[in-house]
Amino acid sequence: MAGAFEAALDRRSWSKVTDDAPTHRELLELVAAAGRVADHSSLQPWRLIELRGDDREKLGRAINKAEGDKGSSSKPLRAPLLIAVVASYRKSHKVPRWEQEAVASGVAHLLSLLLDEAGWGVIWRTGGYTRAKAVAKAHGLKKNEELLGWLYVGGKPPRSREGRRKTIDARRLVSRMP
Repeated sequence: MAGAFEAALDRRSWSKVTDDAPTHRELLELVAAAGRVADHSSLQPWRLIELRGDDREKLGRAINKAEGDKGSSSKPLRAPLLIAVVASYRKSHKVPRWEQEAVASGVAHLLSLLLDEAGWGVIWRTGGYTRAKAVAKAHGLKKNEELLGWLYVGGKPPRSREGRRKTIDARRLVSRMP
């Protein structure tokens, strides 16, 4: 088995990345593929916000405001590209809110796999401030939207393969219906 199987096994979070980042054009190509996740009724209940340069400073100020601090948090400066993952809920009598959030999460996860496979270091970061008004306002979120976190993206620094994650014991996590 190759392709998706190997990408899933090789996936890891890169908490430290270099200042390199995919171009806007490269990002669009990967997002077009990530958007192919299972999506009941094809609602596309998600959107992504690309943050580069000064956008990260603006986010840093919003994070500090949300936490009651002055100045600007340095957290958004940990990577040259942040991709805000937004659940953008649609009215539907067939597709509940939780399922729409699962689609947005699926897009984010698949995008992280695609970025990793393309040679970029990625980590999905969250925090209590993802639900803060100041942070939502900085992102221009609408009333029907929620921020699920950010994909921090940059170049992969040199690192040995020995840091591979532990193997998952699927037998512990898969059972038959009682």
